[in-house]
Formats: sequence, structure tokens, C-alpha cells
Amino acid sequence: MASEPMSVGSSAMDPPVPPSTGELKYGGFTRFELELEFVQSLANPQYLNHLASRKLLTNPSFVAYLDYLQYWNRPPYLKYLTYPGPTLKNLQLLQQEKFRQDIISPDLVQALIVEGMRAGVEWHREG
Repeated sequence: MASEPMSVGSSAMDPPVPPSTGELKYGGFTRFELELEFVQSLANPQYLNHLASRKLLTNPSFVAYLDYLQYWNRPPYLKYLTYPGPTLKNLQLLQQEKFRQDIISPDLVQALIVEGMRAGVEWHREG
């Protein structure tokens, strides 16, 4: 990401500005759209397992990027998440080295899937 051009007045550590016109595009998408798509993919335990299997979760630069993505916990970014519960929970878990090591386990992946399904059922019962 650091080698990509950034908008005027931004740095690699600044969160992107929510959608607006005239923003730089990367492959037809704004930085905001790309980061939103990626952070939402973290809600999927199988994707987390894939990242671990590719050894990305042991790469210090990637771990720093996960830390940078913490801005999604705050307004105005929070409102753009489709599934904020599992997205932010997994983003928080990814800050822990032990979780990044353990997510390679199919048992942990399955436990997270079951937990997510159970939370969805409970949410519908309460609503």
C-alpha cells in the first residue's frame, strides 16, 4: 500500500476519507472502498484461516496494517460496515499474536463459524 499514490494531505497511516467525488481510484475503486471490502472480509473465519495458511498473519507489515484498520471501530467509518459485530470482533482478535497463530486450526475456524451462527439466531430471537 505504501507505494500507491495517496490523496493530497494524507499519509499511509491516515484513514481514507469516506466516499466523495473526485477521489483517486485504484483499479476503479477508491482507497475507502478497497479498505471497506477488505475489513469486511475479516468477518469470515475461513478467510482468516486462508490468511494464516498464506503466512500473512506472521508478516510484520501485514500485522501493522491490521492495527491500522482499527479506525473502522470509530465513526464515521463504523456506519459503513454491513456486519459490524463479527467484523470488529475478528479485527480485535487479530491484534493478538496467539489468535493469529491459532486461527490456522480448523477446529478454531469451525468454533467461530458455530459461534457466529448461534449469535445470528439469538439476535433474531431477541428482535
